[in-house]
Amino acid sequence: MIPQAFDYEQPESVADAIAMPGKHRGEARVLAGGHSLVPLMKLRLAAPDALIDIGGIASLRGITDTPDAITIGALTTHAQVASSEVIAAGCPILAETAAGIGDIQVRNRGTIGGSIANADPHGDLPAVFLALEGEATAEGPNGERTIAAADLFVDYLQTSLSQDEIVTSVRVPKAARSAYVKFNRRAQDWAIVGAAVVVDGSSARIALTGVASRPVRATAAEAAFTGSNAAEAAGHAADGLDPPSDTAASGEYRAHLARVLVRRALEAAMAR
Repeated sequence: MIPQAFDYEQPESVADAIAMPGKHRGEARVLAGGHSLVPLMKLRLAAPDALIDIGGIASLRGITDTPDAITIGALTTHAQVASSEVIAAGCPILAETAAGIGDIQVRNRGTIGGSIANADPHGDLPAVFLALEGEATAEGPNGERTIAAADLFVDYLQTSLSQDEIVTSVRVPKAARSAYVKFNRRAQDWAIVGAAVVVDGSSARIALTGVASRPVRATAAEAAFTGSNAAEAAGHAADGLDPPSDTAASGEYRAHLARVLVRRALEAAMAR
């Protein structure tokens, strides 16, 4: 299908991008990589009156290394994240997850900021971002603010970002003992269920994708983990959750996958 007619804007700075939605009476959407928004527009499931293409804003790209964390510009592509030696050394879960997103075209166009802001409940990076306890920096008409991952994801494709805010960067703590494992039926498919794990001594942070309307922490499994009991802790991965059923999998099967994948992710993280 053909998208509904829309205005197209190309701001040269973040300040310009923030000001542009006010120029349009209807809905204006920010365009980063476009792999989520454009297909929806072609199906007319999304029909913004204007697209604000921020792809030309150079300040939104780049990777900055600090002793305890890594800051990544929102327009840094999945391919750049996957190939970064800084990220591979300090936060391997992020580099490895980015390397497994879609195909090479998706990885060369899709961006880390766009993935986080889109908040797809089957996306890989939102769950990883949640397990890492990362932070997103957003800028809007009222200035800049930092949003913790736990506060960012609200519901299906919904975040706590305001309509006039733009994610400018994400910051993730370094986490050498970390891993992400997902199950999909075919290569390049969305994850039916995915498990992101960060192990820190005798504790672990565990986040799941595909089991709710947003990425969630597997708090029961986290509480059960003692540092060496991956199988026992993983048995609680679905406790308190009510995974949805759809054409891809039943809720019961998703719960089973959560337990299996959390065990695999814990074992992989513990082996680092």
